[in-house]
Amino acid sequence: MASFRDKFWLTLLLTIPTLIWSGMIQHWFDYTAPQFPGSAYIPAVFGTIVYFYGGSPFVRGGYHELRNRLPGMMTLISLAITVAFFYSALVTLGVVEGLDLWWELATLVAIMLLGHWIEMRSINQAQGALKELAKLLPDMAVRLDEAGTAKEVPVAELKRGDLLLIRPGASIPADGVVKEGTSAVNEAMITGESKPMDKSTGDRVIAGTVNGQGSLRVEVTGTGDETALAGIMRLVEQAQTSRSRAQALADRAAFYLTIIAIVSAAVTAIVWPLLGRPWSFTIERVVTVLVIACPHALGLAIPLVTAISTTIGARNGLLVRDRRGLEEARLLNTVVFDKTGTLTLGSHRVVKTTAADGLTDDEVLRVAASVQRDAEHPIAQALMTSAKEHGIDVPMSQDFESMPGRGVRAVVEERSLHVGGPGLLRMLAVEPPETLRRAAESAAADGQSATYLVEGDRVLAVFAIADAIRPESFDAVKRLHDEGLEVVLLTGDSTAVANAVAKELNIDTVFAEVLPEDKVAKIEELQAQGKRVAMVGDGVNDAPALLTSDVGIAIGTGTDVAVEAGDVVLVRSDPRDVPAIIELSKATYRKMIQNLWWAAGYNIVAIPLAAGVLAAWGILLQPALGAVLMSLSTVVVAINAQLLRRAVRSP
Repeated sequence: MASFRDKFWLTLLLTIPTLIWSGMIQHWFDYTAPQFPGSAYIPAVFGTIVYFYGGSPFVRGGYHELRNRLPGMMTLISLAITVAFFYSALVTLGVVEGLDLWWELATLVAIMLLGHWIEMRSINQAQGALKELAKLLPDMAVRLDEAGTAKEVPVAELKRGDLLLIRPGASIPADGVVKEGTSAVNEAMITGESKPMDKSTGDRVIAGTVNGQGSLRVEVTGTGDETALAGIMRLVEQAQTSRSRAQALADRAAFYLTIIAIVSAAVTAIVWPLLGRPWSFTIERVVTVLVIACPHALGLAIPLVTAISTTIGARNGLLVRDRRGLEEARLLNTVVFDKTGTLTLGSHRVVKTTAADGLTDDEVLRVAASVQRDAEHPIAQALMTSAKEHGIDVPMSQDFESMPGRGVRAVVEERSLHVGGPGLLRMLAVEPPETLRRAAESAAADGQSATYLVEGDRVLAVFAIADAIRPESFDAVKRLHDEGLEVVLLTGDSTAVANAVAKELNIDTVFAEVLPEDKVAKIEELQAQGKRVAMVGDGVNDAPALLTSDVGIAIGTGTDVAVEAGDVVLVRSDPRDVPAIIELSKATYRKMIQNLWWAAGYNIVAIPLAAGVLAAWGILLQPALGAVLMSLSTVVVAINAQLLRRAVRSP
């Protein structure tokens, strides 16, 4: 980019004398340039320097294209300026009679250099996400030794197992697990999630994110190329450099446009002399045809949209591994979701609490979680996690006792309490009141576990415990329905559980109790019905189905196998990102088509005008004006591609 910038400015300076002493320019603007011995050769001297200095990138590029038998943009530019140069040289030397084209040559090279500079700046800005991602990592980290002494060390020296001190406001230098402390971490630059995420002991943190007001001690689990940030950068770079079908279409269009331009130039060179026009007029027409048909904008149309769409996706937590997947997403009519960890949280929660008369839901959850505080059972974890999420302070319990197959007992605030399933009720020989009995039956019908809180001979509450649905799943399914897509649930879970989740989310079709090896068959069954299918999953069991589907969408927090199998990776495990992918795909495709028309469509009118079909009416395009129009199409394509940023909304 710097090379084209420098060449443009110097070429522009060299072009000024060429214009000032050009006989044609003096005639048009009715002035006389300063005269001195040799002044008549100023346009030729400066025009020659411009050709060899400013035009050298195009001549070299054209040579390589012809050597590879792939004539294109550089071929046309090099032909145009080379024809203009040699014809003008012959006129200046008196070998042939006519008007030289030195000023046209100089302005043409200057404008083409400007166009290339603008193109490179546009692509460089679009790919700036990679540079911004690289800047997220700090240069230094604070490492704690065994004695707890803090020492600042270069990030490059960190290794797995190191304990780091993350001070308030500091960037996290490596992936890790919180060992001590609580804080809120801003992960927006990695996941696109605007709300800071609370972190405490056991939570994972990502390199490049920014710590909030609290202080954290973090054990390093990944550094350098092992970090999530490095993985994101690799995926972004891979997607931006991968060739898409639309790019192949643009390349074919550029090739055919090049052939059309060369043929048109040849016909122009033959016809005008036969009609009695001078060679100066004919060469000018040939040069204009070659310039105006240059597929410069075509070379920018697709790569720029590709770079911008990939950057938009990365900034919103959508990592495109395969451009084909993003292109195919706009054609989808069916989205298949795995259940556990995708539409649900992947861990059990209290999904419904029914308390006895006179008691509140928070009160019974508080004491039930306290009873289970020292237990390891998933039911205990569900009660504790749910209490934490409700902001409930769980008191300490005493005299904890586990009763395998029945439940647990503990003393909470001098109250002897039991928590357990139906076996506990039988052991204690107690019956729940009618409201609690109906709540337990309803939970069982939905495939949920019913857990009771008992004090003495009284049942205080029943908790329906299950893998809770993500709050975002409701909006995700609604948005997909609004787009006219069918939503399918594919799970190995029981029919009762699957139907309960599907009913709550308003999912159209359910495949339950599907063995891992049968998931591919279900995807193929849908495809056999003529449906374009996306599979969304996060586990090893989902990898074959992700590969079989038309578009595989992997949950980023899932296993590495699933992530590698997906065409698109969702960094933040938010199912609302699935409709966002489809919206991005549609917007990207629209911009690609628009850019192809902006880049090539104007040639339908421009090439005949450049060839001089309206010359009898005095309408002619000069080579420099042709270069302006061609460069203008490049600018329009660049601006139109940038507008893609407004076309995609975040979840």
